[in-house]
Amino acid sequence: MGVALIAWGRFFAPNGARITVPAPSTTPDAPWLLDFLAGEAVRLSDAGFSAIQLPPVSKAQGGAGDGCDGYGVFDRRDLGSKRQQGSLPTRYGGVDSLRRCIANAHAAGLDVYLDVVMHQLMGENGGPGVFRYLGANGVANAGRGAMHPGCFRGVPPANRPEDAVPVPADDFEFGRELVYQNSEPHGYTIKDGLDYGDWLFRTTGADGGRFDDTKGTWAPFVSQFMRSGAMADKLFYSEYFDGNPDNLNWWATSPPMSSRSLVEDFTLHWALQAACDGGQARALDGAGYAARNPFLACTFVDNPDTDTSPGEQIISAKLLAYAFILSAEGYPFVYGKDYFPTTVWPGAYGLQKWIDNLVWIHETLAAGPMITRYLDDSAIVLNRTGGPGLLTALNFDTWNARTITCETAFGPGVDLHDYTGRHPDIRTDADGRATFRVPSNANQNGQSYLCFSRAGFTRPVARQKRATTQAFFGAADLDISPATPGVTVEAGRIWCEAGTPISAALSVQPTGGMTAADVHFVVVGPSGRTLIAGGGEAHGAVADRGWHALRVAADVQASGSAEFELTVTYFGTGSL
Repeated sequence: MGVALIAWGRFFAPNGARITVPAPSTTPDAPWLLDFLAGEAVRLSDAGFSAIQLPPVSKAQGGAGDGCDGYGVFDRRDLGSKRQQGSLPTRYGGVDSLRRCIANAHAAGLDVYLDVVMHQLMGENGGPGVFRYLGANGVANAGRGAMHPGCFRGVPPANRPEDAVPVPADDFEFGRELVYQNSEPHGYTIKDGLDYGDWLFRTTGADGGRFDDTKGTWAPFVSQFMRSGAMADKLFYSEYFDGNPDNLNWWATSPPMSSRSLVEDFTLHWALQAACDGGQARALDGAGYAARNPFLACTFVDNPDTDTSPGEQIISAKLLAYAFILSAEGYPFVYGKDYFPTTVWPGAYGLQKWIDNLVWIHETLAAGPMITRYLDDSAIVLNRTGGPGLLTALNFDTWNARTITCETAFGPGVDLHDYTGRHPDIRTDADGRATFRVPSNANQNGQSYLCFSRAGFTRPVARQKRATTQAFFGAADLDISPATPGVTVEAGRIWCEAGTPISAALSVQPTGGMTAADVHFVVVGPSGRTLIAGGGEAHGAVADRGWHALRVAADVQASGSAEFELTVTYFGTGSL
């Protein structure tokens, strides 16, 4: 299934407050996260990653402030294009940077997942439960998606009841909680949510998403969202914060979800915590939802929630946890704060060198079902039995190295190489058993693991470069103005690689006497040269690397206006 990177993190400020990744709005020498990731795409692909997960990309309460992590969503359709909540960009950058980040990821062969927050809104600006947004051209109270008290749980005078969410006792209030089953008028929030999702995935070109807080969201809406519009063919995984694998399985496989979404494997997280912080290797034997249903389990060591929540984070020997999830079944997610060095994010844990090696091992050697070959209080040996085969030994003992002999699936007389570089080559005996010595977990540094497979594998992980398709929607209640006679609408910008194909298609919905023939688009390169133009569909080639402007205009003699959709397919650069 590949390996994904949770490409952001939370940190603690000197005063103890939780902040998100550095940003130029509060740290002048820092890049926007989205620009940083746009420059990292090729390197992440070369390391073996297959996808990156972005934080919430909509404008949240607090705008670009240091504590604004994106979950306190204010305007879902503001991706860093409207001057609201004190800033134009979000905490992570502007809308151009978002589109470039996704295009560069695709050009490097990476998928991109968005963090979709549908449970709550924050920052009401017209009274309790009243949300009003800027429209195109900064028109006040004209933005799509306006909300009122009937959209939320328990806001007077509507006082709507809580939806029949999966676990009401765990449905904690955070901002204003949207209701989908019980909205007033009926269906209002569902209609808006589906419209938003379709717009979001079409305008960004993202490949899937994480659905936040499914324990507190009406499950029929979660299912409908994932099966509607542009979302229907995307990969989704969900936060169902529960450590009981039976509960995870119930939510993931029972109606209405019926296996539409993967689920974060909190069960395995707690087992990893017991092993890494408590030395309890036995906690990992058959651990996690992944052991029951690996094709629906997203495994992780830590994430932005657990890492900054006392009692939930893994404190010691994190590399052992990564050696486990990158050897075992399931879809592993690496936490960016664990991965990146402190030169990138002060306060990060800097495990990149070792995790890169484990990602390569996962993508090259780890296949097939997993069997536990050895287990005691402080050591465990795992065997992936598909070709070419992988034998991973983990030692949680902080004092003693361990000499272990165990069965394998390799057969007799097979030369095995340790792809961590810590152990000399070995050969299985006449019964197919392997004998090796695992170093101790000295100082709880987590480097006490070995990964054996057949000798001779050196090839890099190959990813397929691909194009990106993004749609730019012109409408008075969105963030791009509709086509108007005599006015050139700057629809947006795209970041293109020289020498690559580009195509665009324009569709319009004219009103007031305007016709489709009155509306035209141009794509203009960095030098000011027009690459392609037309009133319907056009194809061409990119001459110069860099930003390309998309412009839409209506003939001067026309009357009325036209909402439009300009869809562009192009190649990003993969790096900056």
